[in-house]
Amino acid sequence: MQRINPQEDIRALSDFRANVSSYLDQVTTTKRSLVITQHGKGVAVLADVGEYEAMQARLEMLEEIYKAESQISEGRGISHEDAKAIVMKGIAR
Repeated sequence: MQRINPQEDIRALSDFRANVSSYLDQVTTTKRSLVITQHGKGVAVLADVGEYEAMQARLEMLEEIYKAESQISEGRGISHEDAKAIVMKGIAR
């Protein structure tokens, strides 16, 4: 996901309402999210669907990594040789 450009990607709700179509085009074209503010504070983020899905996939992967690290630190991991044997057995089927 592209980093937000503060000069182009932060808009007041009133400005967003008046120019919805152009901001949708902007998000789709640039692949950068648009931060919508109300009373000077960020209240919502508009993101390209593909970029959002990619971000969700990365978050799911990170959650799996954190879970695995936690399991290993708790002593619930298995040796490399045991893991390899399990994978090879699955491939042989």
